[in-house]
Amino acid sequence: MQDGEIEILRWLAEAGLRGDEPNELFRAFCERCNNMGLPIAYAVGLMDTLHPEFEGHAFEWKASDTALRPMRTYASADAGRTRENWENSAFNHLIRTGDTEVRREIAKGAPLDFYRLPQLAEEGYTDVIARIERFTGRGSIGAMDAVYSTWATQAPEGFAEAHLDVLRRLLPTLALALKSVGSIRIVKTLARVYLGQDAAGRVIDGQIMRGQTETIDAVIWLSDLKSYTAISDGARPEQIIPFLNDYASLVIGAIHKYGGNVLKLIGDGILAIFKGPDLAAACSRALAAQTAMRHELAILNRRRAQQGDPQTSIYLSLHQGRVFYGNIGSRNRLDFTVVGPAVNEVSRICAVCKATGRDLILSGDFVSACAGDARERLTPLGEFSLRGVSEPMELFAMRAS
Repeated sequence: MQDGEIEILRWLAEAGLRGDEPNELFRAFCERCNNMGLPIAYAVGLMDTLHPEFEGHAFEWKASDTALRPMRTYASADAGRTRENWENSAFNHLIRTGDTEVRREIAKGAPLDFYRLPQLAEEGYTDVIARIERFTGRGSIGAMDAVYSTWATQAPEGFAEAHLDVLRRLLPTLALALKSVGSIRIVKTLARVYLGQDAAGRVIDGQIMRGQTETIDAVIWLSDLKSYTAISDGARPEQIIPFLNDYASLVIGAIHKYGGNVLKLIGDGILAIFKGPDLAAACSRALAAQTAMRHELAILNRRRAQQGDPQTSIYLSLHQGRVFYGNIGSRNRLDFTVVGPAVNEVSRICAVCKATGRDLILSGDFVSACAGDARERLTPLGEFSLRGVSEPMELFAMRAS
């Protein structure tokens, strides 16, 4: 083993431990191989991941690149041209045969029988190998079970066997480094998706002990879909999940746009908080999110009506109060959420929305925390006795514009 190989292997271990960005790691690996004398002119790496919106990440490098290529995502190859391309790919061939490597020496007349080989031949590449580095047994995480890579040269005679031997010795460690940083991304992604941005950051930073909470003052958002039970009873089964996803997407999008943190999806309801040292600003952000949500709701309902799909509106209660924010639950099942009287109260206020048919109701505590210009847009509804709340609460609505 050459000194250059040892140096690259050492660097790969350090890059994996540092958690370098995958596309930066891939590019630096290719450049280091070039500097060691491997005539790589083009390379592609693929690695599946766990993400609700795409299947994996792709890294691409050319020796002529002057800037880092952004990491791309790819979707599932389930249908259409994407499916056809995958079925004709060298990677699919390796999966079907169980082989680790397939080579096509273009300069020596090898068949251009895999996807992209004709294009690579036109671009002057003379030799191409495709590899798969498998994560076997317990080493896989869901669909992340291998690193796929393609390596091409424009050297007149193609790759020398000595060059390929070096590359073969290096690629398992490259795969291990990519797996390491990919696993970190999976943890962070899934935490954000299932816990919310703020709670995920706290959990990943180590706030994981049962009962570990902090007391915060926050604006509490609880929204619910109008007439969901009746709509779900009358809808076809295949309509229910798209219906919920459509409305959840617009609510969550509005909350995130204005800095809120979604804590929980409760059936068709959404619990979120807006926090920060400036409660007036948090109230303003919650109201802005409410306005944005109503705008997107009108657009969504028009689209669904045109498609013949059921539509609805959204009840929203906004409250302000002190809550416990952190880990609640048992030793083997925790929830990172908010609890306290204010959370119970916002639920009761949302029930008033349903009882009165109002889309938006705000508590007196929320209104008191608002800035003066925001309060001018609100009108009192009077005092309401809420179930489980000892004192009547003054509630407000948005003044008609």
